[in-house]
Amino acid sequence: MSDLLCELDGDILRVTLNRPDHGNAATDDMAAEMTAALNTAHERARLVVLTGAGKDFCKGRANHSRRTAATSEALDRRRQADVVFDCYAAIRYCRVPVIAKVRGQAIGFGCSMASVSDITIAADDAIFQINEMEHNILPTMVLSSLIDRATRKGITYMVHSAARVSAERAISFGLVSDAVPAAELDARVEALCAKMISAPAIATEGVKDYLKRAMTMDVPAAVDYARNLHAVVNSSSEIKRGGGKH
Repeated sequence: MSDLLCELDGDILRVTLNRPDHGNAATDDMAAEMTAALNTAHERARLVVLTGAGKDFCKGRANHSRRTAATSEALDRRRQADVVFDCYAAIRYCRVPVIAKVRGQAIGFGCSMASVSDITIAADDAIFQINEMEHNILPTMVLSSLIDRATRKGITYMVHSAARVSAERAISFGLVSDAVPAAELDARVEALCAKMISAPAIATEGVKDYLKRAMTMDVPAAVDYARNLHAVVNSSSEIKRGGGKH
């Protein structure tokens, strides 16, 4: 069976890291496959649900999968790292919302994927950790995924302490949207998906489009962009028809 499962379930693309015996530690091939799936998700789905098989979300990257740069030149090393940066970008810029469903451990790469997702629902006993500094790695990959998601103090603390942070505390750092009882995690995520799908697709995608752009604009530009989207989208025939695919 594949290490990454991509299954279309009605309007939902379910992307599941499928290495439960290894804590769903992700190989570079899995990251590349996920990037490809997310870059085209809007062609067949209204939402993406990202999760892990078994008891953990993702315990990081699989050490044996890390590709060795051909030389020690900086450009070669940058190209080597693109597989991870591209995966984070695919989640951030996916045209449909990405919901991370997190149980168990979300460490390193797993913490980043959970954090960069649009909405992150975690079991109340889930654990989040950034542990690269313990392995003498400057965690700029992880930092890049958190920069527009987490608080500065939260990022700095997690990076330097390598603390194992609870879901409730991760909410205060900006990494998680909500923490729910573990037994209710699946039901809560399904209810959220149903609620989001009931809205018109153009509105659901419009929310993501606005937030991914406006957060890096100055306030007057963000307000002007809101004015334009409001006028264009809310007067469209698509939104008047209600929910459904584009």
